[in-house]
Amino acid sequence: MSGNIPLEEYRETDFLTVFELTPASNLNIRVFMDNSITNYMHRLAPELTEQELNLKGNYQFSFFVDRKLIYKENIHHGCGLRKSTTTTFRVPFTDTAGGDWWSIYLFDRFKANGGEKALTDGKHEFAVEIRPYIKISENSEAKVGALIAEGHLCLIVKTPKLTADQIEIQPVATNSDWDISTSKYDKKKIRELNKSIAQNSFKAITSIVVIKDGNLLIEEYFNGADRNTLHDTRSVGKSFTSALLGIAIKDGHIESENQTLNTFYNLRAFANYTAIKDSVKLKDLLKMSSAFSGSDNNSDSPGNEENMYPTDNWVKFALDLPMDSLKTNGKQWDYFTAGVIILGDILNAAVPGGLENFADKKLFGLLNIKNYQWQYTPQHVANTAGGLQMTSLDYAKVGQLYKNRGQWKGQQIIAGEWVDKSLARQIQIPERQNEFYGYLFWNKTYTVNGIEYETSYCAGNGGNKIFIFKDLPLTIVITARAYNRPYGHPQVDKMMEEYILPALFP
Repeated sequence: MSGNIPLEEYRETDFLTVFELTPASNLNIRVFMDNSITNYMHRLAPELTEQELNLKGNYQFSFFVDRKLIYKENIHHGCGLRKSTTTTFRVPFTDTAGGDWWSIYLFDRFKANGGEKALTDGKHEFAVEIRPYIKISENSEAKVGALIAEGHLCLIVKTPKLTADQIEIQPVATNSDWDISTSKYDKKKIRELNKSIAQNSFKAITSIVVIKDGNLLIEEYFNGADRNTLHDTRSVGKSFTSALLGIAIKDGHIESENQTLNTFYNLRAFANYTAIKDSVKLKDLLKMSSAFSGSDNNSDSPGNEENMYPTDNWVKFALDLPMDSLKTNGKQWDYFTAGVIILGDILNAAVPGGLENFADKKLFGLLNIKNYQWQYTPQHVANTAGGLQMTSLDYAKVGQLYKNRGQWKGQQIIAGEWVDKSLARQIQIPERQNEFYGYLFWNKTYTVNGIEYETSYCAGNGGNKIFIFKDLPLTIVITARAYNRPYGHPQVDKMMEEYILPALFP
């Protein structure tokens, strides 16, 4: 179906037999089953209770293109439908309104795992099959049942026709705080990148800025953005918290990152008090290595950021959290947004005039950054966890400030030692080879043509990045709106490895 037609209103003619798939298409499926998924799973494991079934299984989706199996996935048990009663449901595979559905991510994973390559321009037979599955234990094989629903569709894939302007490199305009670089680079590679963005192979990219040797070399905008656009780069703002904390230490408002939380709070006044909470250092929060029971990577974690946002006091939420008995302060990395809210609260209380005024006077004003926009906590304190919006050229100033070891036009804004600590490999990121974390900065290495390029970077949901390269005279900004999409960050890595770095160092 091409939209969300209420169940009582749809007609047989609303079901598609032929559909033109473009970046502007809305493709929905509606599933009709003889029974609920819980009942189908019960046939696979009759010994389990209804609750156990719903925690151990769900639907298996199989995607076919031209009668060839392309991708199969046992969707997570939490993917939301009323499992015990639902026999008819509608889910979108694509949604131009930016909907947040598990089915959209599923379709994205299908495309990322062979679907994009299989769906070349022209006509294709597209099919989806649905079966029940049960996975009794973590180490057991999933048990898969018989086919319970299937659908077929003739998909006509049309790559958008491009204009020469969409592919051509955009001229770098004057009238910014940047001198324009005259360095040579492989323009053919950048045109190829522009073509891929225009064709939606790289999705929702809004800007690319390259600073080389301190000068503006490339400035490209896409999907309606321009030089004046304020980009919502989400958690990129966390790295600004690190910068402001370093400035506060340099100016003597905070002693050092080794101070513990009990020097700022009476933690006995908060829930789940323990001496371990007293001993959390600012450094532990900067490194995402405190022993708080908080993990944004685990939806069941008490301190997951999604549990924080609905509360009326984010600092209290964070300081009320229990400590995790399996963690030791400073030893294990675990992404913890609420910890950065604590850092922001400490900064706001410690610096003269409060955090927002301090940031404007001691960082943004000195970089001549005037057009920016904070998000705020429920206490109307500038949100240090993310959402700080700026132009791409202003984000590049902050990146270049770190590339210059804290100097900007002869003035030492951030201490050089703080920059070194922030960009250093402070702690290994679990289950990621050769990836590390500093003081609210990430660190990884790209390999291009056998040459390794180490970079520290700020990162935010959607594929937003500010790269500071260690041994190259480069600062690179990429902004994007691929929020919550599985391809958001991987597509930026591909852009860097296959287009941008090869263009700069052919």
